[in-house]
Amino acid sequence: MNNLLSRTIADELKVRAEQVLSTMNLLDEGNTVPFIARYRKEVTGGLDDTQLRQLETRLVYLRELEDRRQTILKSISEQGKLSDQLASAINGTMSKTELEDLYLPYKPKRRTRGQIAIEAGLEPLADSLWQDPQQDPEQVAATYIDNDKGVADTKAALDGARYILMERFSEDAALLSKVRDYLWKNAYLTSRVIEGKEEEGAKFRDYFAHQEPIANTPSHRALAMFRGRNEGILNLALNADPQHDEPPRESYCEQIITDHLNLRLNNAPADSWRKAVVNWTWRIKILMHMETELMGGLRERAEDEAINVFARNMHDLLMAAPAGMRATMGLDPGLRTGVKVAVVDATGKLVATDTIYPHTGQAAKAAASVAALCIKHDVALVAIGNGTASRETERFYLELQRQYPDVKGQKVIVSEAGASVYSASELAAMEFPDLDVSLRGAVSIARRLQDPLAELVKIEPKSIGVGQYQHDVSQTLLARRLDAVVEDCVNAVGVDLNTASVPLLTRVAGLSRIIAQNIVDWRDANGRFNNRNQLLDVSRLGPKAFEQCAGFLRINEGDNPLDASTVHPETYPVVERILAATDKTLRDLMGSPESLRGLKASDFVDQRFGVPTVTDILKELEKPGRDPRPEFKTANFAEGVETLNDLNVGMILEGTVTNVTNFGAFVDIGVHQDGLVHISSLADKFVEDPHTVVKAGDIVKVKVMEVDLARKRIALSMRLDEQPGENGSRKSSPVERDRPQRQAPQQKAKPASGGNNSAMGDALAAALNKMKR
Repeated sequence: MNNLLSRTIADELKVRAEQVLSTMNLLDEGNTVPFIARYRKEVTGGLDDTQLRQLETRLVYLRELEDRRQTILKSISEQGKLSDQLASAINGTMSKTELEDLYLPYKPKRRTRGQIAIEAGLEPLADSLWQDPQQDPEQVAATYIDNDKGVADTKAALDGARYILMERFSEDAALLSKVRDYLWKNAYLTSRVIEGKEEEGAKFRDYFAHQEPIANTPSHRALAMFRGRNEGILNLALNADPQHDEPPRESYCEQIITDHLNLRLNNAPADSWRKAVVNWTWRIKILMHMETELMGGLRERAEDEAINVFARNMHDLLMAAPAGMRATMGLDPGLRTGVKVAVVDATGKLVATDTIYPHTGQAAKAAASVAALCIKHDVALVAIGNGTASRETERFYLELQRQYPDVKGQKVIVSEAGASVYSASELAAMEFPDLDVSLRGAVSIARRLQDPLAELVKIEPKSIGVGQYQHDVSQTLLARRLDAVVEDCVNAVGVDLNTASVPLLTRVAGLSRIIAQNIVDWRDANGRFNNRNQLLDVSRLGPKAFEQCAGFLRINEGDNPLDASTVHPETYPVVERILAATDKTLRDLMGSPESLRGLKASDFVDQRFGVPTVTDILKELEKPGRDPRPEFKTANFAEGVETLNDLNVGMILEGTVTNVTNFGAFVDIGVHQDGLVHISSLADKFVEDPHTVVKAGDIVKVKVMEVDLARKRIALSMRLDEQPGENGSRKSSPVERDRPQRQAPQQKAKPASGGNNSAMGDALAAALNKMKR
């Protein structure tokens, strides 16, 4: 079975079957994806972590399919209905949908009308009329009238016969496949507002009378419509014949059914009845079945894409550049409730807290308090949360620096997404049992500037809010995917064994939460780790866990310099051979490219470790402990632009990308409300996927195109030469020629009038819902 699965997955991933089979064996042995990706390249043929995750996901699907296949075979066999042809079809499919289609006629089900008709003895009538249309249905049906069996008249007999055939045909797997293929290629998803719900569901007004091909419906629009249906605002339906303005009397799908059944209609006496059988088969059974199935498939694909968007953004956020482990002050802004202050030292340890009220007439006192803390703890960085009162707090700090020249800390606006979730979490309570909940958020803001990855792993990934419609997707699948992203990011960067928290250690390959806690307990009892081998002294950390985790744990200034690198302890003998060849000490060799230049990886391979592993070792020796994250940069928000009222159309501002979706990117420009750069305004060329242009955390320049104060929406463009044209429509480009025209905004932002005449109403309709490339 593994050979068959490996060939199937290999074809899908466009890799060799041997690579997949070897990887499957590694996974089955309990190896983690990060470990396999980095330290078993010879075995996998160099599959990267993305390919390995896809392989792992597909393997789970196919094994679930195989389990279901065996269950179905057993069920049909026990019914005595498993023919060789059916068994071959069931064993040959690699699709769960097709498998269920094949099982449908044999699946135990509630007592249906067709079954009742069969029990009443009407199956011979159904077969007779279907096969010999020259008979008069009324005359033949009259012979089947039997009050004792519930067949009161000829109508009851003919209806019962129809139900028998209708159910038989609607369980024909080949027919279902033909109809499904046609509908997926041609049908439209239609959305209509439920009468009387217009005002209540105003946010869904773009879908009050909407339809588009179901196959081309993007995930964000699909999820928006499904949300509207769940909230009782919208009715969704499948339009199988969109080429007709009104529903036709006979759907093209009925012709598909007619052709599949080799039905010839020639005005024979029973042809009207047979035509009604086809109509019932389509209208009553197949249409409802397909509508449910195709919408379910659309939702599944939309959820999948939404989860992928969240995962990409999460990856970019976690891999954002760290400002470095320097003394940092976190400011969690607030107006009436005050600004929460927390100072952490260069190791992330909390050393001071305070609450100041600079926005309620106590600015002088607040400035003196903050200045004293900055000077006392030699604060190098000041992290200001980007929530309410962020720009006011930033202005307060800049004024403070003018008053107190000795305050040198560089201010940085930091996303505080998830900080409140962390503050109220059990983890925060354990970490700071005596600290007020409101002050814990300031600590988190300070630490996430020092090292975003180390701090954000403490927060449930979906609470960070960098996705689209994350609350509308399967929370189980979302959590599983985001956990994989966090694990990959943590292991890509590596973890300092002597400073890492339990949540961070838990994300290291091979470590459970219990083992992570045991590592911290060992550290508390015995002091710092001096070498990786000491991990084996930790309770429950056995040889397998050591193999998985050791290469991702770093020990700086330990007994062995290699312990601070990505070189795995199992390959230390390879390094010894390299040292022997260069006649240098380890400390002299590490970080010395000239000493490594000219060495060939092939000269140091052995039976266990080949060229890929030795190549990685040489790269690591050249730049030991290198951080894969980019250099730290921060956006400079424009002075005097702090609220939506300060925005003028045409302004060019600097901002930080906070979220990337399928329809564009959201950018924080320092006005408490992210603006949207629609996909058509990301670049001067056609953009199919916004993630190819920007990612969360990027610093970008944008032009303000429109502002809607009433709805708190901002339209931005990264095409800095883009101009609002006449009547508000932008100068058309090939990628947005079907974009609706918009009214020209005033040069100074004013509240939009609302309704259908709102400029931003049209703009956001275009940006969020109406883009059809």
